[in-house]
Amino acid sequence: MKILILGAGKMGSFFADVLSFDHEVAVFDIDPKRLRFVYNVVRMSNPEEIKDFVPEIVINAATVKYTIDAFDMVLPYLDDQCIISDIASVKTGLKEYYQKVGRPFASSHPMFGPTFANLNDLSTQNAIIISESNHWGKIFFKDLYNKLKLNVFDYTFEEHDETIAYSLSIPFASTLVFASVMKHQEAPGTTFKRHMDIAKGLLSEDDYLLTEILFNPYTPSQVEGIREELKSLLEIIEKKDSKSMLDFLTKVRGNIADK
Repeated sequence: MKILILGAGKMGSFFADVLSFDHEVAVFDIDPKRLRFVYNVVRMSNPEEIKDFVPEIVINAATVKYTIDAFDMVLPYLDDQCIISDIASVKTGLKEYYQKVGRPFASSHPMFGPTFANLNDLSTQNAIIISESNHWGKIFFKDLYNKLKLNVFDYTFEEHDETIAYSLSIPFASTLVFASVMKHQEAPGTTFKRHMDIAKGLLSEDDYLLTEILFNPYTPSQVEGIREELKSLLEIIEKKDSKSMLDFLTKVRGNIADK
């Protein structure tokens, strides 16, 4: 299969590496310097080169801020039957975009990310495939994600955004609050260092990506839940209420049991 990947960043390079062994892969990036780090693929920095390659599917791995711009740049050079796809963690505006362009599309979200995951073993990681996607596009991504041993889930665009508000917005908001009150520690404990490593990894991500995830319309209710729990915990601490603290800890342990 002839596959075009848009963007030679972390995820674009990862997909190029994975797919190039079984498919004919090309990677397009407007910055030729970024193409130095992709191998065993056709490298392109001029969109006119895409027409001669004639891809059967396009995987848009551009950063969230430029996902739609990247599509607009290459659409004139694609065959009408070429499936366009994204792997964006934020789907805001994409459903409407696909409806507007009227092309076969596939949308998915590999939820591991290159920052934290062990890319050599993804068996504990998940991926979402948007159910409104083109039939053949869904088959392509299901086969790919199964080969990577990811746990695959089918969600609608709306269900995806609800899930992301829970699974990403809560840890993102919690980590940002943790980091916002941090001071330098001469002798940090193990728990502190682990939290700090998570914070550093999170803050190494693209600012626009973090912003868009937190601006998900389903995020405010999740953050409100954090605020309510912090309020309850603060009251327990201020009152030194041992009974309430034990009840709180029991509830929390129940929340994370077998997760």
